[in-house]
Amino acid sequence: MKKRAMVLGCGLVGATMARDMAADLEFEVVAVDVNPSNLRKLDGIPNLRTLEGDLSSPASLRSLVADADVVLGAMPSRFGFQTLKTIIECGKPFADISFMAEDALELDALAKQKQVTAVVDCGVSPGLSNLIIGYVHSQLDHTESAEIYVGGLPKTRRWPFDYKAPFAPSDVIEEYTRPSRLVEHGRVVTRPALSEPELLDFPQVGTLEAFNTDGLRSLIRTVRIDNMKEKTLRYPGHRALMEAFRAAGLFSQEPIPVTPSPSKGEGRGEGPSGGTTSNTEVRTVQVRPLDVTAKLLFPLWTYEPGEEEFTVLRVIISGQSGGRPVRHVYDLYDEYDRATTTSSMARTTAFPCTIVARMLARGEVMGPGVLPPELLAKQRGAFDAIVQALTSRNVRLTGQVQGSRNAG
Repeated sequence: MKKRAMVLGCGLVGATMARDMAADLEFEVVAVDVNPSNLRKLDGIPNLRTLEGDLSSPASLRSLVADADVVLGAMPSRFGFQTLKTIIECGKPFADISFMAEDALELDALAKQKQVTAVVDCGVSPGLSNLIIGYVHSQLDHTESAEIYVGGLPKTRRWPFDYKAPFAPSDVIEEYTRPSRLVEHGRVVTRPALSEPELLDFPQVGTLEAFNTDGLRSLIRTVRIDNMKEKTLRYPGHRALMEAFRAAGLFSQEPIPVTPSPSKGEGRGEGPSGGTTSNTEVRTVQVRPLDVTAKLLFPLWTYEPGEEEFTVLRVIISGQSGGRPVRHVYDLYDEYDRATTTSSMARTTAFPCTIVARMLARGEVMGPGVLPPELLAKQRGAFDAIVQALTSRNVRLTGQVQGSRNAG
């Protein structure tokens, strides 16, 4: 009998999840979204049924997942934590890529009580980056540092932004405003987003600029590593422009009063002394600069159909093994898939989640509890199995180890 897999959210990544799961005849797949236009993109795919549903309601979610054997999450960030909690309460195995501002590990006790395994942050970064760090950390005698560099960019640069967004601009802007947590000498410190820029060279795309963002997330709590940082990659020049936007207050969430100016010749009449008076009332309104900025950027940052982009990830872990220093470097470079017209960011985010969902459905993941990927990596064979499954989908993660045999 087929297992039922339910995909919650069918945007860019969720739709890719649904298609990948439906290609496996072991599963009967149901994709749920509140937006009918998202579901129509999945019409005609064998072994895949779509369902319009309100995923913001816990009561609706409970009803939707009642018959599911495994659930996959690709929900907007504002629903991430609530959805995770609801699925755990329903006792369903869960693989999730949804960002959430809250700490998912707060639900670990509930997951253990319900005998549920939920793998969270199961995308590219957080996701594969965590998996790599957890795996290498488990192999070393002592881990001194872990560095994550990640970005998704259009192959063709266009002035003035040198960037387009695979997700909503408001979510990208949050990366440029949320303070970045790093680990330095074993202590958590905070740096402004966009700070400490550095240039890195990648053979496929040339020089990119990296800057601090708040991407360590669960790694801060789950692994003991002396120094850790996560940086986002962009084309050089984009960071400085975003700093200017931020300094001007364009990313602020605090409402400001705005009084529209009447157009020339409108709403004015001649007063008793030859002056002018307003014939219409001009009202002051409160607006959030962030909402206006995101609204204006959305059409400019949106990929055109078929526009090619790429994802690049580099993870560097340094430490001690057998009394000598070693340095592990993992690289991933992936491009838009012309054959399936699937974006690289969708592929590299969706596939880790669908691979783990299969493992959950087959009972191949330790648990119960809330497991970020770095904890899943401790399970024997999990890292190699995930890397092999990615390779079969033409998402290739390569690694090399550098060490000194003469080190004391």
